[in-house]
Amino acid sequence: MPALSIIIVNWNVRDLLRDCLRSIDAGRSLLDLEVIVVDADSADGSVAMVQAEFPWVRLIPCYENVGFPRGNNIGLAEASGDFLLLLNPDTVVQGNALGMMVDFLREHPDVGAVGPQLLNPDGSIQSSRRRFPTLATAFFESTWLESLAPGILRRYYALDLPDDETADVDWLTGACIMAPRVVYEQIGGLDEGYFMYSEELDWCRRIKQAGWRVAYYPAARVVHHVGKSSDQAVTARHINFQRAKLRYFRKYHGRVVAGVLRCFLLASYAWQLALEGAKGLLGSKPDLRRQRVRSYYDVLRSGLRPAGY
Repeated sequence: MPALSIIIVNWNVRDLLRDCLRSIDAGRSLLDLEVIVVDADSADGSVAMVQAEFPWVRLIPCYENVGFPRGNNIGLAEASGDFLLLLNPDTVVQGNALGMMVDFLREHPDVGAVGPQLLNPDGSIQSSRRRFPTLATAFFESTWLESLAPGILRRYYALDLPDDETADVDWLTGACIMAPRVVYEQIGGLDEGYFMYSEELDWCRRIKQAGWRVAYYPAARVVHHVGKSSDQAVTARHINFQRAKLRYFRKYHGRVVAGVLRCFLLASYAWQLALEGAKGLLGSKPDLRRQRVRSYYDVLRSGLRPAGY
């Protein structure tokens, strides 16, 4: 009976976590299952809910928001399974997706990480596989230039690949990634220099550098409610996303590239701040403009310096 450890890092999404754990229980099939929930100091009763409703879950409460990579590493260090699944709390496992991914890894011993097809709550397919980012990608993704580069981002998001075919990819988004224990023992856990975002990109890159394949396996399906934790802190989301981007480029492309990118990002936020301020002065949705100006100002004040920069 295959042993699977599932690590879930939770922050203030109690009701979604409940649905996630229920779906795991319903889809456990013949798996020898271990579920570890690392709670990052939630204030919404998540810890009490897990204790009361899911006594079979191993709960590790933290007394600060430790971030996604460190939270997962805490869980990975305690996991005992032959296979390890990093799963977001805002997911719902469909059918026997867990067993299917375990079987896929057993049948393909050269695969170091596998991810399912992610679905939006309305059943539409969610983009979940990527090619490694280039500097051009970094300039256009999640910046005001994004709409000007559909071709660059289409390739980055691997939109040219069929949604319903298994494929080797560069990396998988972190909502649901399964790896054999031997991979974790070889390359280690997630880089804790990231707080949130890009940690799964970094992990998959290290997996591929160690000689393993990374696979997208659409026969297994998981519903993902995007961004339910990060939506609670919009300014922090901006800062964490761009800092993560800079850390990745500093780590794999060097100081000069990261420095150029950082200057561009800061200039981009300064431009957006000025634009939103001007719109506010002209009377266009003043409350929204004030909120955005405050957010962009805080991003600029942060300097966007990643850990270890």
